[in-house]
Amino acid sequence: MAPGLDITALAHESEAHHHDGPLPDDATLPVNPIKATPAKTPPYSATTVLDPSSVTTDFDALRFSAAASQQLLPTLLPYDIPLSTLLISSPYNAPGHYLPLPTLSTTSLILAKALTALKPLRPDYATAPFLSALDFPAVLTLIRRFSAEMNAPWKESSFYVVVFRSRLKPDIDSERLYELDAGSHREACESGGLLKYWFGKVDEGRRNLATCFWRTRKDAYLGGQGPWHKKARAAGKTLYEEIAFSTWRFTVTEGAGEVRLEEWREKFEKE
Repeated sequence: MAPGLDITALAHESEAHHHDGPLPDDATLPVNPIKATPAKTPPYSATTVLDPSSVTTDFDALRFSAAASQQLLPTLLPYDIPLSTLLISSPYNAPGHYLPLPTLSTTSLILAKALTALKPLRPDYATAPFLSALDFPAVLTLIRRFSAEMNAPWKESSFYVVVFRSRLKPDIDSERLYELDAGSHREACESGGLLKYWFGKVDEGRRNLATCFWRTRKDAYLGGQGPWHKKARAAGKTLYEEIAFSTWRFTVTEGAGEVRLEEWREKFEKE
């Protein structure tokens, strides 16, 4: 993935086949005034969310308004609303970029769904401390909600997080950066274990923040071995004046009371 650029316009061109428009907040079960017919009951489960086509493809809405959280099931639904097990887990609402929920453990599933609420809390998020830059209080609220709904008390759990802080060169090839970022993200999704990819928009100093939440360090290693990631790394010197990668242990404490961030120090054995 190649963080750093506002690629909204390019993304809209490549994903124009999607339908915009989230489900209205006041959606209710249909009523037949002529003949009372029992409504069909969709197969709801912990891995069921609204179909991605029910959610906008607009990059800014997905990044800054947590639009992906509109996939989470409301209390009442029309019986024929399209459902899915594919979660929008990045600003890319497009085939090849989704997270298949049935592949996850209960703990990873709860966190992945909760991370749909991720968005910036402050305008200087590109340079602010990580835990104060993004809306982790909203994420914790959803973790507690899903844990209760699934009767799965949250135990303290840790995940592997990569943080990218970058400064773009002026007048770079925007189309190339979009191609590298989208290709790398598809590659990571195919590898598995990527629970969330989020990136913002460059500020007046061409600086940006991007982050990836992985189940494990091994998942992150495997997800970065494909040809698109190699192309992105090779293009780094032509795209960025500076880019800093840092790796962290992201821990959600017992009962989802708080989050902790500690520098990742464990050695990773590729075998």
